[in-house]
Amino acid sequence: MLVRCLYASRPNPAIEGAALDRILEQSRKNNPALGITGLLCVSENLFIQVIEGGRDEVCELFNAIVRDDRHRQVRILSYEEITERRFGSWTMGQVSIAKLNPSLLLKYFKRVELDPFDCSGQATMSLLGELVATASILNRGD
Repeated sequence: MLVRCLYASRPNPAIEGAALDRILEQSRKNNPALGITGLLCVSENLFIQVIEGGRDEVCELFNAIVRDDRHRQVRILSYEEITERRFGSWTMGQVSIAKLNPSLLLKYFKRVELDPFDCSGQATMSLLGELVATASILNRGD
């Protein structure tokens, strides 16, 4: 059974380029063997990630994220059983929050600010879906 988990967290401490590169490298190395695909949106003070795969694998990965001291204020925004992957082309795609179009943010959020803690998980998932549709994903990791 496939599931999709969308969560947000705060980096602890604020994330820098090298630390983000290590996280992405680790994800791209480990996720294929687990059947995990997904997408990571990041800024210096925010992570938004969607992970897809088998229920056990996604739950174990999410539990590891919750225990990881690089994350704080981890919140599940959405968790669902799925019939197909939406982010299956990426072992872990990346989006830079700082480079998002302000009008795109206003389409889904009440201000020109990506704040997944103050909106529905559905709005955040719709934004991620649009980013995939418009080819705004960086560092494709096939």
